[in-house]
Order: sequence, then structure tokens, then C-alpha cells
Amino acid sequence: MPAYFLGIDVSTTASKVLVIDMAGAVVASHSEPHTLATPHPLWSEQDPREWWAASCTSLRAVLRDVAADDIAAIGLTGQMHGLTLLDANNEVVRPAILWNDQRTGAQCAAMTAQVGAQWLYEHIGSLMLPGFTAPKIAWVREHEPDAFARTAHILLPKDYVRFRLTGAYVTDVSDGSGMALMDVRRRAWSDALLAALDIPRALLPELCEGPEVCAYISAAGAEATGLRVGTPVVGGAGDQPATAIGSGILQRGQTSMTVGTSGVVFTANDEYQPEPDGRLHTFCHAVPGQWFHMGVMLSAAGGMRWLHDALVPGSSYDDLSALAGAVPRGADGVLFAPYLTGERHPHPDPLARGAFVGLTLRSGMGQLVRAVMEGVAFGLRDNLELLRSLGVEPATAAVSGGASKSPVWRQILTDIAGIPLYTVNSSEGAALGAAILAAVGAGAWPDVPSACNAFIRQVDISTPDPAAVADYARLYPAYRALYPALRASFVALAEFEES
Repeated sequence: MPAYFLGIDVSTTASKVLVIDMAGAVVASHSEPHTLATPHPLWSEQDPREWWAASCTSLRAVLRDVAADDIAAIGLTGQMHGLTLLDANNEVVRPAILWNDQRTGAQCAAMTAQVGAQWLYEHIGSLMLPGFTAPKIAWVREHEPDAFARTAHILLPKDYVRFRLTGAYVTDVSDGSGMALMDVRRRAWSDALLAALDIPRALLPELCEGPEVCAYISAAGAEATGLRVGTPVVGGAGDQPATAIGSGILQRGQTSMTVGTSGVVFTANDEYQPEPDGRLHTFCHAVPGQWFHMGVMLSAAGGMRWLHDALVPGSSYDDLSALAGAVPRGADGVLFAPYLTGERHPHPDPLARGAFVGLTLRSGMGQLVRAVMEGVAFGLRDNLELLRSLGVEPATAAVSGGASKSPVWRQILTDIAGIPLYTVNSSEGAALGAAILAAVGAGAWPDVPSACNAFIRQVDISTPDPAAVADYARLYPAYRALYPALRASFVALAEFEES
């Protein structure tokens, strides 16, 4: 009997494939990088065919270590919100517009005016934001009408790979929630919203639950990858709910922080409870019958990558972490506004920009690195405070992503959050969550909680330093004042660039 479960993660940076066994141990893994295009300021695009090529390479790599016949089921996850357009011949119409693309401010405003902000909060569980799929559809229709006229299918990034593997046009309800076209409470497409926005239902994929088998590997998919024809494929999840599953965040109040390219504070809920002002996302979880709240900052560890690539490309990240560790709390008076790609929560502003404030002749690379680490942590605390406003008071939180690998940054995160942070026994994140959903779909476990209980354990707990908590509590209001103080400058800079 097949004994392995495979997860595919189509992230912004790479297509990763891993295989786990019945004990949850990773028996094979491979990652193949993607390129990112920024053809204009605030734009972010990728070629979907690159996702497919990278996925094929990664699949063939793991199948050198694991027999295709031994894979019982496959799950997919990936970057959320990305607009992927196919024509009637299933050819890519234009480059995919990604989650961190900020070009659709006007479309968001028009959609909000058309249906009402309160209606949006209640039905899609959020403000209408530039990162979402719906305003990207409107942008293409307005600015590239020929491309829109050719469009026969709209998919999300992981679901394009699913289509190439199976021939099925399907997405799961967690990823579908991020398109801003669902009635999230009902876990179904919103006919009322589609009608109001004049988006034909026929363009959209079918919806399914995360662990539900929704497709099977086709002959074409098998030939391209080496997988077995007929291997079941489950719905999977967007990258954040998949990461939550890979960290065991399933019950009300359980909370995680993901500090990858973006930063996310995530908590599960057993009921649909949107934030009254839409300042958080409230979406379907990949666990049937559950939802989640999510606060997102668009640039987290991405800020550290920018600093490294722009200023010290010859240094290792361990070197930078050591520099930060030698600098006192508060970075000798330097604050960092981490808005390098606009911002989503708590400031839904595509024009927001990064900034260092407080620079002096004393400021060196150590101060800049520490300020970036602290600025990202403060941004995550902003979102944690929004969760607290809903009555969610986490006692601990799971932490994952690049920042969790730095002891210095992890301690900064726990000191600024004011709660213990822990890692789990796997660092595979979203890909592991996709593989767990595949294991449930294959019938190896009766439900997602049972599978997570079998696989996931807490390790490496970081506890807050009371003195540091007090210091950062005094500094936090200064950070909070940065965005309102700089907002007019962000607008002026955008107007200058457009002139």
C-alpha cells in the first residue's frame, strides 16, 4: 500500500516539493527557484509557466528518492491572491499579478464604493485591498481589455500547477477566500458580488475543502513529472493556512507568527467572526468548518533581504544577526518603518514606503540591521493588537519563517510580542501542511487535527525578558507614530513619480 504523502508549495521564491511518511518525517525534498519581475513601481509579476517548470524539476528530483507508486496522495499550497489568466486553449494570457502588487488602489476604491465597505466586511471578511485577486481582474479589464477578452479561466498560482498536473480547474476555500469573491461564511462563491462586479462565474474554478480529493494526476501530468496516473490530489490550502496546519494552529485562540517574505499573525476560529472594521482578514481555514483571522505586513524578512542585497551583499545573514546582537535595544535611537512594498495591516496603503528614522553619525550597519529586525517585530505586534481587540489573547504563539532561524531576531520578536514563542519539530511550513492535508485525503487519518497531533510537537521555546518587554513598551508608541507622520510624504512621492 502507498505509504507516502507529497506536498507542493508554489511560493513567491520557489516551487518546493516534499514527501513525508506515516510518521510525518520528511523522506525527500527539493526546491527550485523562481524569478520575480517588477516592470513598474509597485508592480510584482511572475510567469506561471516558470512555476510549472520549477515544480516539474522538483517533482522529478524527489521521485529519484521515492517511488511514484508509493505516493498515496498529493496536496498543493502556494502564494495567495495571484491572478493567473488562461485562454480557451489553456495558454497563459499575461504574467501573473502577485499578492504584493499594489497597482489596484483605484479599483479597490471603486469596488468598495459600489457594494459598500460594511457589506464587504460581512461577506468577504476584509476590506477590498490591492493584493486581492478581484481588483486585479478589474485592472486587467480596464487597462488590458484584449487580454481580458481572451480570458477563459482564472486561477491562483498553486491551482495553475494543479491544472497542469490534472486538467482540473479547482481551488480550495482557504485560497479562494483571498480572491475576495466568496461569501466566506457560506464557503461558496458570492453570486451577489460577482453580479455587482460583472465577473462571470464561468471564469472561476470549482471550490473544495482542503483535505477533499478534487482531482487526479492526468496522463499529461504524469509524463511531465514522473508521478503515477490517477494519484489523488486534494484541495490543499493557501500558504498561510497551510503553514498554520504545519504548525498545529487549528483551535480557537491558537496563534502563529510567520516571518517570511511577508509577515503574518494568524489565529484559528471555530466560527465566522469578521473584524468589525475589516482591519484583519477573516477567511476559511483549510480545516473544514473552521475559519481564521490573519493580519499581514507585506514586507517582513523581505526587509532584511533588501538590506542585505542593497547594502552588504557579501555578508551572510548570520553575520548580520551577529551585528544586530551587539547593538542595544532600540538600535541606538534608529527606527525602521517596514513598508517596502506598501502595507496591508493595520495600514491598508499601497503608497506606504520604507524609512529609517533617527539616523546619526553614530549609526552603522549593526544599528540598521537591528532597526529592521525591531521594525518588523513592531509591525507584527500591530497585528497582534488587532487580534487582541477581537478578544483573542494568545498565551503563546508558534513562530516560523526566516526570522525564526536567527536567535537574535527570535528574541526580539518574543520581547516585543510579550509572549513566549516556540518553533515546531519541522521547519517545512506550508509544504508540510499541504502534505498533511494529502494524508487526510488519502484516509491515513480521519481528520486534520488527528494528523497534526500525530506529526507536530513544540520545540525551542523563547521567553520574554521582562526588562526588554518594558523597554519595547516604551518604544512602541514612537514606532506607531511613524506611519501617520510619514503618510503625507508617501503620497507626495507617489505623485512626483507619476508626474
